Amino acid sequence: MAKNGKIVRNRIFRGDCLEVMAGLPEASVDLVFADPPYNLQLSGDLHRPNNSKVDGVDEDWDQFADFASYDAFTRAWLGAARRLLKPTGGLWVIGSYHNIFRVGAILQDLGFWILNDVVWRKTNPMPNFRGKRFTNAHETLIWCTPAPNGKGYTFNYEAMKALNEDLQMRSDWLLPICSGDERLKRDGRKAHPTQKPEALLHRVLLASSRPGDLVLDPFFGTGTTGAVAKRLGRDYLGIEADADYAEMAQLRIAGVTPLPAEDAEVTPSKRAQPRIPFGWLVERGLLTPGAVLYDSRRRYAARIRADGSLVSEQGGGSIHQVGAAVQGAPACNGWTFWCFEERGRLLPIDLLRQKLRAELH
Repeated sequence: MAKNGKIVRNRIFRGDCLEVMAGLPEASVDLVFADPPYNLQLSGDLHRPNNSKVDGVDEDWDQFADFASYDAFTRAWLGAARRLLKPTGGLWVIGSYHNIFRVGAILQDLGFWILNDVVWRKTNPMPNFRGKRFTNAHETLIWCTPAPNGKGYTFNYEAMKALNEDLQMRSDWLLPICSGDERLKRDGRKAHPTQKPEALLHRVLLASSRPGDLVLDPFFGTGTTGAVAKRLGRDYLGIEADADYAEMAQLRIAGVTPLPAEDAEVTPSKRAQPRIPFGWLVERGLLTPGAVLYDSRRRYAARIRADGSLVSEQGGGSIHQVGAAVQGAPACNGWTFWCFEERGRLLPIDLLRQKLRAELH
């Protein structure tokens, strides 16, 4: 499993997830995505109105004697995952109303810090054929971190905004279930009853990991996590007890072409970018002492001093302090408020900050 204390990446382990995870080194994984058994507790077959049988989940791996045995299993694999996660790592687990509330309580019992619950709204859910309940049109994902008070984890906020046409990504995701050519088949029937769509994993990995990170999926199935991880430049470890599923996952991932490194990069978080004091623009000659800055509508003006401070009729101080003072406002983001003049046009000084950041990068 590991050589010289380092995990051999990008491989599928055949076997029980608890046994395999016990052999992996502590604090070695950046992200866990888990699609565990749902413990559906189905009583009998389900049929459509035309009396055809619904191909549901009736495999042995989803069968548990009672809630106590399911809870013990859940506590064991979540505890193993927590040991493997780096302090700055994250864990996603997906489930239905059958199990997700039990999973959530155990997560908190084990000390995980819950960041979000995300509702995956299915655009094409299976109807409720008996007509005795609402159509079950969603599943729930819980995103959490092992760090106390949730500090240090990866969240690519700007990337999620870019994915959502520059709007803050919400916690309800409208995505179709896995179907069509993406759905793996065996003898004309779906190979795995709960294969997740690659679009779902694309969003999860893009949101909470970086290129080169190691992603562990302890219930690997047919390898959706590995396929998306490989495409996005992440490394993966999969654990799968079923030999047929593991073989299908291996073949599937082998056919995936990774994106070029530059295409796998995402919009960086503003908080992760290097801090550029306004005075650096003056030092570098991008702005000169004595030059005048204006707001975008030329209502207010302030002169630049040699130390990178500004002075206006309302007084002196930083770009933020003076911006607030001229407006009579409690606060101001000076980078977006003040503009410099170039060839008769007013341009935000933030453009000059980005130029320096690019040089530092």
